[in-house]
Amino acid sequence: MGETDEQLAERLATAAGAILLDLRARGDLEGKALGQAGDEQANAMLCREIRTARPADALLSEEEKDNPLRCGQSRVWIVDPLDGTREYGEGRDDWAVHVALAVDGVAAVGAVALPGLGITLTSAAPVALHAANQPLRMLVSRTRPAAEAVFVAERLGAELLAMGSAGAKAMAVVRGEADVYLHTGGQYEWDNCAPVAVAQAAGLHVSRADGSPIRYNNPDTYLPDLLICRQELAEEVLRLAAQYSPG
Repeated sequence: MGETDEQLAERLATAAGAILLDLRARGDLEGKALGQAGDEQANAMLCREIRTARPADALLSEEEKDNPLRCGQSRVWIVDPLDGTREYGEGRDDWAVHVALAVDGVAAVGAVALPGLGITLTSAAPVALHAANQPLRMLVSRTRPAAEAVFVAERLGAELLAMGSAGAKAMAVVRGEADVYLHTGGQYEWDNCAPVAVAQAAGLHVSRADGSPIRYNNPDTYLPDLLICRQELAEEVLRLAAQYSPG
């Protein structure tokens, strides 16, 4: 029997992580140059392997020119070869590799490698959720915390936890390090398709910031917002997010 979609996603995300760790360990590049080289090398491997293993499927990668013909296909692989380029270049651990398969617009399969931590989380092996943190912990960007998230955190009495990449933040909720990840600063499909698949499989609430479902393989790959949180918090977080108004 051949490799399943889930096995393929996990293998490739882990392998891309190994490429990135090896490149950084060489020590001859740093900062933006390291991030660019990492993006290019991980992307080349991921795209080559996906096209070889699933030649009939479409492919959408942050680092590849988009082919609009993908929108007419049911199955599209959505990958981010290096999510958190800044953190990777700074020698931090809060970066990730995303490999996902969307089927008919739904995040069906996902693998998120956290190479700095030596783990890959997948939709095929859901993580058992921990009890909620006390006080609650809410994730925000290291560099540009969203005002809506700060607003909601204050009203929930939640502590703010700053972290790098979208994948690292989403997996922090899956792993029980935090309880809520509300992002309203805009992302793209490759930023969250794999994390959403993993979070859904673990039993977490996943939606847009207004509670509507997230759809993938759109002509425009921009996704304005995202909520990943514990199920019992979703109604209150969505209510508070709707109350926020700038200024």
